[in-house]
Amino acid sequence: VQLQASGGGLVQAGGSLRLSCAVSGSIFGIYDIGWYRQAPGKERELVAAIAWGGSTNYPDSVKGRFTISSDNAKKMVFLQMNSLKPEDTAVYYCNVFIIVTKTNYWGQGTLVTVSS
Repeated sequence: VQLQASGGGLVQAGGSLRLSCAVSGSIFGIYDIGWYRQAPGKERELVAAIAWGGSTNYPDSVKGRFTISSDNAKKMVFLQMNSLKPEDTAVYYCNVFIIVTKTNYWGQGTLVTVSS
């Protein structure tokens, strides 16, 4: 399984970006998908997830601003980010987590920079 993230860039505070993640290869078993981010000097954190059953999960820091979605037919995962803040600046990673084997697959990351 390989994940290719794209869509990052430089945006002013209050602006929007849409990240995309292309998933290639075969995924066996049930899985969750998500987006994480890692800012300089900080740990990687979850910003959005879709569970196998379809429920979504967001931390309070992005709730109401970020939306995760997927197109299973095209094997794509998206993260729509609105009302961006300077503290959203980070490298964003897409993730597939195979639940039974507890295996994580990561994309290479895409940099989002929000200027004030």
